Amino acid sequence: MNDRLLHGGDYNPDQWLDYPSILADDIRFMKDAKTNAFSVGIFAWAALEPTEGNFNFQWLDKIMDDIHGFGGKVLLATPSAARPAWLAQKYPEVLRTNNLRQKMLFGARHNHCFSSPVYREKVGIINRKLAERYKNHPALYMWHVSNEYNGECHCEYCRENFRKWLKDKYQTIDNLNHAYWSAFWSHTFNDFSQIDPPSPLGEFAVHNHNLDWKRFISYMTIDFYLNEVAPLKEITPDIPLLTNFMGELFTRGTYPSTGVIHSDFAREVDVVTWDAYPAWHNDYETTAFTASKLAYINDFYRSLKGKPFLILESTPSMVNWHPINRPKRPGMHLLSSLGCVAHGADGIMYFQWRKSRGSSEKFHGAVVDHDNSGSNRVYKDVKELGHVLESIKEIKDTSTPAKVALIYDVENFWALSDAQGFNNIDKQYHQTMHTHYRAFWTQNIPVDVITPDKDLTRYDLVVAPMLYMASKELITKLHSYVKNGGTLVATYMLGIVNENDLVYLGGLPSPLKEIFGINIGETDSLYPTQKNALIMSCGKEYEAFDHCAIFDVLPGTEVLATYGSDFYKGNPALTRNAFDKGQAYFIGPRTGEDFLVDFYSGLIKADLPINGDEEVSIQERRNEKNRYFFVMNYSEEEKEISLETAMEDIITRQEMTAGKHRIKPYGVFVLKH
Repeated sequence: MNDRLLHGGDYNPDQWLDYPSILADDIRFMKDAKTNAFSVGIFAWAALEPTEGNFNFQWLDKIMDDIHGFGGKVLLATPSAARPAWLAQKYPEVLRTNNLRQKMLFGARHNHCFSSPVYREKVGIINRKLAERYKNHPALYMWHVSNEYNGECHCEYCRENFRKWLKDKYQTIDNLNHAYWSAFWSHTFNDFSQIDPPSPLGEFAVHNHNLDWKRFISYMTIDFYLNEVAPLKEITPDIPLLTNFMGELFTRGTYPSTGVIHSDFAREVDVVTWDAYPAWHNDYETTAFTASKLAYINDFYRSLKGKPFLILESTPSMVNWHPINRPKRPGMHLLSSLGCVAHGADGIMYFQWRKSRGSSEKFHGAVVDHDNSGSNRVYKDVKELGHVLESIKEIKDTSTPAKVALIYDVENFWALSDAQGFNNIDKQYHQTMHTHYRAFWTQNIPVDVITPDKDLTRYDLVVAPMLYMASKELITKLHSYVKNGGTLVATYMLGIVNENDLVYLGGLPSPLKEIFGINIGETDSLYPTQKNALIMSCGKEYEAFDHCAIFDVLPGTEVLATYGSDFYKGNPALTRNAFDKGQAYFIGPRTGEDFLVDFYSGLIKADLPINGDEEVSIQERRNEKNRYFFVMNYSEEEKEISLETAMEDIITRQEMTAGKHRIKPYGVFVLKH
């Protein structure tokens, strides 16, 4: 398996134990569809332990053996994401308590308390049983730990753990009171025991309190994961561990999930994975725009470890939970899957292998449909992808040569979203991040979407949009990066608060003033119908909207553009400051993609022997010997590309000569240079 790209998906044989012919068909289809890896047992606790202490592994033994029989591998799941009814009935403490202090009833999934000693104990028992039984099974390839960790609990265990976490962080109550600015509204605490999690029933307007609660939830989620994996690491130390991160929906866009601090969690897994479900073929954006959002999240998850990742869930057709659910059009499954591979995925997995017969996901897309047929269009699409992944497997473990970094910070998003000011409806953090990203994507310039803890020195250009919350540590890192020759770009809402969500006194912190050469005064937040303009020194105008920073320049700072209207007409809107060996640009307003494309094209260029247009994405993976170019037409029209030199398409094993070529709608080449 080490030389193969993973292809398979979530397999739930526990739903079909009374249908032996279905289970036999599954194995036949798995071989036929060129699939090779399967996540098994994700929600199978009730089948593995029907009653407390009575375990049934015989059905799983057979599945493991059958998959191994045709050369497949198993990502064996721990079943903690959905507990059996007997567990919730006998030990109600395992169920979550909501922020109104109401104990939840049995049902759904992820309705469990991460702090519950009983739940941790029971999870530990079942995980140890699985590890002991299958530690030497040849099909065991990875551990798929739980599923899409998310959510919070307000029970007494969690409240007490929150207080302990706060005490460990702040040491004294005086330190906490200062960090919370708790003298406001006379909310000063005398003791950590007085602090509760944020709730509509009590406190919810102290911003650092809210921020700490989110940080604590991330901490408890990871702590629960570490408790889960302890027996797995003890018994099977050489089997890699992974869990699936998510994308979340924000105003018609899917962006990285915001439930955990990803940089913290990524350190604890061996392989980063995420579940990708873009809304293809919608009525509000082009196919290429949807593709760029998928690429943005892929680049974020790839950058967490700086190496290939896995798509652990996707759909070969459609989902059942978008507002409108459309099947992929012919060609889109191959294109969208290879689009993920182009951005660093070393495997494409699905939810789900076979459509459920009942319950909430019976109409969610799957490899095997209710017709149990290998002749329908979706199954054929999966089979085609299986053959292609076999053809291009030499790209496995190759890297992405990014010289641009885009700083994404979920804690900054939390703080900015909670800030009462500017635009209280939506400050557009995710959308702004994606707009900056897309300016590079349309020019085929590779990007690492990084968290603030990452090293910056390897990048020629670092972009930090809407960096509202900036710790002194991060500010020092940015200062050093520019001083030593880096190029930094930042925007409005820069460096307003520290890591405790306390405003920096004196305005923009001195190190940022020094590298950008500006003093920021006010921020004008515009209504949706209101616009301003960014006017370049050459006279070209671009639309400015949503937010406009009003600022002064320090001596030596170059003004590249000014505002076009309002009381700050003629004031600086775009500046450049040379600082030591580097330079820093400040963009005062929010702008459209047109400005950003023109602006960034003056700072960095793509290094490609292929030319296309903005709907033909060209992405590179490379190793010491070869460069591999994924040429992908994300449009409904045939396009023309131009090759500067001859290259081999490793999908077809045919040479493409230097010169012009046509690429069909939703077409894709993988070219070896």
